[in-house]
Amino acid sequence: MIRTLLVDAAGRLDQGDESLIERWRAEPESRIWIDLQGEPLEAERALLEAFGCHPLAIDDAHRDRHPPKIEEFEDHTLILYRGISSFDADLSYQPQRIAFFLGERFLISLHPGLALSIDRLMAQDAGHLLARSPEYVALRVMYASAGYYLDSLLAFENELSDLEDALIEDGSDALMRRVIGYRSRLVKMRRVFNYHLGITQELTAYDYAHLPRGNEETLHAINDVHERFERLHSLTQMYYDICGDLIDGYLSLSSHQLNQTMRVLTVITAIFVPLTFIAGIYGMNFSHMPELAYRYGYFIVMGVMLAIGGGLLWWFRRVKWL
Repeated sequence: MIRTLLVDAAGRLDQGDESLIERWRAEPESRIWIDLQGEPLEAERALLEAFGCHPLAIDDAHRDRHPPKIEEFEDHTLILYRGISSFDADLSYQPQRIAFFLGERFLISLHPGLALSIDRLMAQDAGHLLARSPEYVALRVMYASAGYYLDSLLAFENELSDLEDALIEDGSDALMRRVIGYRSRLVKMRRVFNYHLGITQELTAYDYAHLPRGNEETLHAINDVHERFERLHSLTQMYYDICGDLIDGYLSLSSHQLNQTMRVLTVITAIFVPLTFIAGIYGMNFSHMPELAYRYGYFIVMGVMLAIGGGLLWWFRRVKWL
């Protein structure tokens, strides 16, 4: 699907398909945003080459597992961004690879599937943003996408709080598996946000020809995106640490419970060892054992065994082992 927005010198907005490209070429003061969703690679490459995009930039945009980055070429700037197509409060999310080719008068966005932030801007104030500058559109797409991440992360905070209470009240292996799963997803998200944070740090530190910091609106948009990704990165790090603390706490509690069980078993063993020793002695079948012929021998041995068991039990209670 190809969607095209054209803003002419007078600020009038037209929406259509690739047929608006010729009009954009004929009007030097116009600006255009071309969004390519799920188009064949050959068609995307042909369009990008027609706009003078560098072959290496096109290759990077079509690489599935290329990390997010920003790179400047002679006539355009490439921004590889990891957007979002779905996200929920359990941190189950579906990332969406988005590539921006940003020129002086054009913005071309590529993504193989649904991109919520692009659809939202297309349906709302894309024309107003494009009238400001193409780079402003790209920055607002990134800002809106980061907002989806942020909403779901804040919703996850409530889930994490409930999970923490459940672990304290009645911890179980099922709850621990959930925490470990959350921690694994947070590691992946933190890696993505770290890439994005690096992009915005570069934008705030260096001048790019198609993202000029001298433009006040562009600078404000860059700072907004940077602050949002900085917050996302810090939130994922904080939630990761909380999950780690929950895991450590659960393991400590399990270890303590195991120690209590082992203490009880040790006490039982300590009581029965001397009793077993006595029983073993008098269970031997030797012919000459004087105590066997004594009339009250059985009762004396049983009394001794009861005294030893009771004495050990009293001692363990006194030292608070029981």
